[in-house]
Amino acid sequence: MLVSVFTGAVPPHLCHSSGGPQAFLNFTFSSPASLYGQSELSCTVPLNLSGDAGLGDGHPSEKCQGGWGYSTETFQSTIVTEWDLVCEDASLNNMGSSVYMFGLLVGAVVFGSLADKYGRRIVILFNLAIQAVFGVGAAFAPNFYVYIALRFMVGTSISGVIMNAFVLGTEWTGSKQRMLAGIITDYFFGVGYILLAGVAYLIRDWRKLQLAISAPGFLFIFYIWVLPKSARWLMANDRKEEAWELIRKAAQINGKPLTKDLEMCQVYRVEKKNEVKKKHSFIDLVRTSKMRKHSLIVFYLWFTNVLVYYGLSLNISDFGMNIYLTQLIFGLVEMPARTITLFTLNRSRKFSQLAFLAVGGTACLLTIFVPSDLYVIKTVLAMIGKFGITASLSIIYVYSAEVFPTVIRQNGIGIGSMCARTGGVLAPMMYLLRRLNPHAPMVLCGLCPLLGSALTLLLPETANKPLPDTIEDVEGSPRSEEHSGVSESSPGRTDDVGSSRTD
Repeated sequence: MLVSVFTGAVPPHLCHSSGGPQAFLNFTFSSPASLYGQSELSCTVPLNLSGDAGLGDGHPSEKCQGGWGYSTETFQSTIVTEWDLVCEDASLNNMGSSVYMFGLLVGAVVFGSLADKYGRRIVILFNLAIQAVFGVGAAFAPNFYVYIALRFMVGTSISGVIMNAFVLGTEWTGSKQRMLAGIITDYFFGVGYILLAGVAYLIRDWRKLQLAISAPGFLFIFYIWVLPKSARWLMANDRKEEAWELIRKAAQINGKPLTKDLEMCQVYRVEKKNEVKKKHSFIDLVRTSKMRKHSLIVFYLWFTNVLVYYGLSLNISDFGMNIYLTQLIFGLVEMPARTITLFTLNRSRKFSQLAFLAVGGTACLLTIFVPSDLYVIKTVLAMIGKFGITASLSIIYVYSAEVFPTVIRQNGIGIGSMCARTGGVLAPMMYLLRRLNPHAPMVLCGLCPLLGSALTLLLPETANKPLPDTIEDVEGSPRSEEHSGVSESSPGRTDDVGSSRTD
């Protein structure tokens, strides 16, 4: 997901007519401020080439016609250096990242629906194959447009794998351990984050790097023999014999005997859930006043978390330190950020969400006041911002699942996920705002979470409280207390939270 940090990096560059090889001695990728100071030399050529007249003192200039020379100090090649995605074509690079993120959105919608229809296992296997084939194909792309088309397909497949692997994992996990299982699953995203920094450091050519991260995908062919189906999905689709064959096998391995009463209880719960779902739609999310307020705030929180998360993750070169070290630090930050939520969530969902958004937004906003030469301080603040947003992103899964009542919980999480993917699509484009002001992207990364933090005050506290079953529970009708009492003792409540998060 984050390889474009390296394959799409923009090395220091000069128009061929702007200076010889010695000109690059003034550029270091670890100090992008120097690059901004010479940006005019990279895109235009002074018409008066005699003397030392600069471009900024009224002398005429013209667009670069002879191509560019790129520094190879940090990268041997990137898609930018190969296809000259600089100056007037610089926005194409951001567009490529947005197209990839749009692939994630399409994949979430398409493969989420297909998984509900045909099962988690077959969709995961299919997407693993797509990911490997199109990922390797991207390493041999003949031009930029073929490259982004292939990356789009990789994006759809990654979304299909992540979403359905998480669903399958949680559907096989006991309710008491589900939150812990979710955090452990997130850890592996952090591990991949860290490993990418090492692999990219060793492989500086973008095609070889793309191949190195994609070809190992073919090793997942052995999942055909080891990946189980989802017993819950089989049960919900009236394939009870297959489901209970898998459950008996799991029970046998775990040494937990099953009874006929347990089987009948499980069937009843699945049928009741299906019956409830048929009576409501996404319109109910905004039909009543409190539900509308809660829904719109939660949708904004999804959008903001993902916008800022990928806004920081995909643009680490802006912070001034070595790009590989920054990637490693940002990966390491993922671990404590996800771990701390295990301790704060049990105390307060609302305060946890509010506090981490405030920390992330404030840290991002403070970076604009740090001089460019103090890049270590800038990176530390960005790291704190990443910490806050990563923790907040982990919390919003659980919090939003508890804010929505049971009857429309799946719809709420589904639309929230779409808002999140929209934030992902806009995150790369956000950095085009640098043309207006160099600080604009980080101002946006600071203000959006702070607004979200303030809006969180309007949401209810859900920690250690019974989940709402109906819209009436949320709106506070007389029958709310009765439903709340049922919710507290209902054996299916925790399952609802877990299954909602996975969607």
